[in-house]
Amino acid sequence: MRVYVLRLNFTHVLLAAVFLLLTFSVYHEGIQPLIIQVYNSVSNRLVPIYAVDTPAKKIAISFDATWGTDLTEEILGILKEYQIKTTFFLAGYWVDKYPHYVIRIAEEGHEIGNHSYSHPHMNNLSYDAIVKELERNHAMIYELTRKNPFVFRPPFGEYNNTVIKAADSLGYYTIQWSVDSLDWKNTTAEEIYQRVMSQVKPGAIVLFHNAATETPRALRRILPELIAQGYEIVPVGELIYREDYYIDNNGIQHLRRGE
Repeated sequence: MRVYVLRLNFTHVLLAAVFLLLTFSVYHEGIQPLIIQVYNSVSNRLVPIYAVDTPAKKIAISFDATWGTDLTEEILGILKEYQIKTTFFLAGYWVDKYPHYVIRIAEEGHEIGNHSYSHPHMNNLSYDAIVKELERNHAMIYELTRKNPFVFRPPFGEYNNTVIKAADSLGYYTIQWSVDSLDWKNTTAEEIYQRVMSQVKPGAIVLFHNAATETPRALRRILPELIAQGYEIVPVGELIYREDYYIDNNGIQHLRRGE
């Protein structure tokens, strides 16, 4: 009779546990957060915040600003009309070129986020180079607004563990989005409206751009409809949890409850 010995290391045991938990979760959905935490501990994969698990009917709207200001005035006017505060993720070279708009955005009560200085492909940078990109832009934003930004959106939505760790070392929460308006593709206002309204739900982070041609027109339809549906629209920094949270493998930020 042959005897086979199966040698398992700790990682194999954890992966087996994940498999069993996934099977069990088909019948017990409440165990999903535990599965996700086990998976992340095995893979060591860091994930930014794409959306927030919240019982409130609340979302965040954000704008990336990397070039041009032609539509910024109109966008700020629309936001003011509907008394909505949002987050503008500013690239450092944009801050350099349009300091008066940085001041204006802050004075009108909008949150300013860090979008790096030169808008590089950060996955190609070293830890120190990433830190320098963020520190340079941070210093300029603070100089103009006297406020320390604490939310960061990686250029092109690209990230890896090094990017997230570097941002975290500077006190930044790395932010993605759960609803992409695709306004940067110069789609029509109708297409932007349909895309956003079909995907938005409590805890969503919506991505727009300050220089997309049809964004103002789409906003004039989207904002009043969201308000009519009972949504509260807030800056990203007011939507996310600042402590006692975890982020699951899908990028959903959860508040720890009774752990």
